Amino acid sequence: MKVLLVGGGGRENAIGEALVRAGAELYVVSKHRNPGLVGLAKGYGLARETDIEKVIGFARKWGIELAFIGPEAPLEKGIVDSLESEGIPTVGPTKEAAQLETDKAFARSLMEKYEIPGRKLFRVFEDASEMRSWIDDFGRPVVVKPLGLTGGKGVKVVGYQLRDNEEAKAYAEELIRRDGKVLIEERTDGVEFTFQVFTDGKRVVPMPLAQDYPHAYEGDEGPITGGMGSYSCSNGLLPFVTREDYERALETLKATIEAVRKNGTPYKGILYGQFMLSKDGPVIIEYNARFGDPEAMNVLPLLKTSLLEVAEGIVDGSLKRAEFEGKATVVKYLAPKGYPTNPVRGVRVDVDKKAITEAGAKLYYASIDENLTLLGSRAIAVVGIAETLEGAERIAEKAIPHVRGELFYRRDVGTRESVEKRVRTMGEFGREFEPNSC
Repeated sequence: MKVLLVGGGGRENAIGEALVRAGAELYVVSKHRNPGLVGLAKGYGLARETDIEKVIGFARKWGIELAFIGPEAPLEKGIVDSLESEGIPTVGPTKEAAQLETDKAFARSLMEKYEIPGRKLFRVFEDASEMRSWIDDFGRPVVVKPLGLTGGKGVKVVGYQLRDNEEAKAYAEELIRRDGKVLIEERTDGVEFTFQVFTDGKRVVPMPLAQDYPHAYEGDEGPITGGMGSYSCSNGLLPFVTREDYERALETLKATIEAVRKNGTPYKGILYGQFMLSKDGPVIIEYNARFGDPEAMNVLPLLKTSLLEVAEGIVDGSLKRAEFEGKATVVKYLAPKGYPTNPVRGVRVDVDKKAITEAGAKLYYASIDENLTLLGSRAIAVVGIAETLEGAERIAEKAIPHVRGELFYRRDVGTRESVEKRVRTMGEFGREFEPNSC
C-alpha cells in the first residue's frame, strides 16, 4: 500500500519506520528532508506541512492510498478534510475534531458539557479587568494558557503564594492584547504523565504510558522545551501510576472520544492525553491530536501489531487491537547548544550510525537536514530498549557519544534517580501508594 506521511521530525521518523516495517510503500512530504525518512521513502516532497495544496499535489502524483499526519499544525489547517475529499483515507482528526488540541476553550467546554471525568475548573476571558477580578475572587493559584497551539511552550504556572497571581494577571493581560482571549485554570499539583491511544471514533486502544522531560536542563531546570526525552516501563504503567489511576485516565480518554462523537465531530487517529496525577487521581491537563514527540519513540518501536493494520482499522472504523512488547524504553534527545532560546544553526554534526546500532540503540532524526546540518530545534534522538529501565537507560547513554557536534542533552532522562524523585514528589503531595517496578 502507498502511504503518505506528512511531517519530518523525530516523531515522524518513528512513524515512518513502523509503517515500512509493516510493509507500507512510504512517501513523505515535509519542510526539510529528514535523513532517517530519506532512507525509508520511495518518494520525498519538500513543502510546508501546512501547504495543503502542495501536499495534495504530491499525493495525486504518487497515487497515495492512505495518509498519516504527524504534526499538529496541518491538522489545525484541515489537512485531513482536504485529503479525504480527494478520496484518500487519512489517519488523523478532522479540523473540527482537532480542536481538542488547537482550541483549548473548545476542549474545556466539551469536557464541561459532557461531564468528562478528570476535568478542571476554567474560565475564558476577553476583558482584562474581568479577568483580574475573577483571579482575585478565586484566591487560589492558577494556570494561564494561550488558547491555540503552543508547541509545548507558552503556559505559565504560578506558585502557591497569592502574590504570584499578580504575575499570572500580567501574563494573561499580555495574551488578551495579543490573542484577544486567554484561558485561566485552577492549578493542580502532582506529577505529569502521557497517555496515548489509537481510536477509530468509537473504539479506544491504549498504548503504554510514558513520561516526558520538558525542561531543558538536568534536575528539571531551565525553560520548557518540546521535550528533552522520555521513558516508559515494561508493565505499561509508570512507577507512580497505579492500575486504578491508569483505568481512571483511560476512562477520561474514552469519555472524550464519546463526547466528540456526540458533539457531531467524530475523532479518529491518535489522541494524547497529558495528565497530572494529583493527590485525588488523574486530572487532564491538555489534549494533543497526534503522537507525542518524543513519546512516539517510546511506543512505536514496541508495537508488535502492524501499524498499517492499525491505521486501516482507524480509517475504516474497524480498529481492534494493538499489542506491544513488554519492555522499557528511554529516549534521549540531543539539541543544538542554546536551545530553546538561542539555538545554534547551520552547523554540521557527525553521526556514527554503525556504532549506535552496535550499542543496541535506535536512532531517529528530527530538526536536521540530509547533510546533517542543525536546523535549530531538537536534532537527533537515541532510544534504548531493554527488559528494565536501567538497561534501557544504559543503552541510550552508551549511544550518545557517537553523535558529535554543537549539541547537549539531559543525562538524567530515564535514570533511576530522576524517576525516584517523581515518586517522592507524589508522596510530598500526600499521595499514599506502593510504587510500581519499572
